[in-house]
Amino acid sequence: MRNYKTIIISDVHLGTRGSKARELLRFLKSYTCEKLILNGDIIDGWQLRKSGKWKKKHTLIFDRLLKQVYQGKMEVIYIRGNHDDFLDQIIPFQLGNFSIVRDYVLESGGKKFLVIHGDIFDSITTQMKWLAYLGDIGYTILLKINSYYNNWRLKKGLPYYSLSAKVKASVKTAVSFISDFEQVLTTIAKTKGFDGVICGHIHTPAIKTINDIQYLNSGDWVESLTALAEDEQGNWEILDYQGFMQERILQQARTLTLTNEA
Repeated sequence: MRNYKTIIISDVHLGTRGSKARELLRFLKSYTCEKLILNGDIIDGWQLRKSGKWKKKHTLIFDRLLKQVYQGKMEVIYIRGNHDDFLDQIIPFQLGNFSIVRDYVLESGGKKFLVIHGDIFDSITTQMKWLAYLGDIGYTILLKINSYYNNWRLKKGLPYYSLSAKVKASVKTAVSFISDFEQVLTTIAKTKGFDGVICGHIHTPAIKTINDIQYLNSGDWVESLTALAEDEQGNWEILDYQGFMQERILQQARTLTLTNEA
């Protein structure tokens, strides 16, 4: 079990078919942190209001987190996203080391970061909400097709392939005129006097510098299965589930080898 100062997760979309709740729970059991930031779209209220389903594995994630909060092992900050906009009715909320907010200011390595989901700066979501809902329907259908396609690939002995990620990459240029997400967020952060911005929303993990402003994106737990992690010195890295599983397999293999040699 590896410990970090801060871990940031976003876009889990619990309640949807594409959510990787079981993988996230396995991930959370293998890492500890002083502060966990859930940066929006953790619960997918849009899908739950339509055809989504809440399952036991979704509840287990919150059971684990709230137990650690209750035991004083971790602080949890839940930032509202666009798919969990039902939280507007109770924000701001705080109970001990658990809080629900719209945004958060994080001090890291002597720098000040604005932590926000990112949908507020997305012109599609804020100015043409009907188009955002339409896009959500299309994305859900694409994930279903992706599931069937990868079941076929699995039977053929082929590795996982994210069809939805490929489609998104193909249309990125076409929609860039609507909202340059990264540029907008870094510009806002700079205007407000922050050294960096940490977000989610677009399901694309990243750590980069744009116009002297640090831009960090935690990705998602539908396709990329990634998180952001900060060590005690204020250094950030992207943790990915695939890499985590490969490391775990290697550790088990080394243990088995040592056992056989003994």
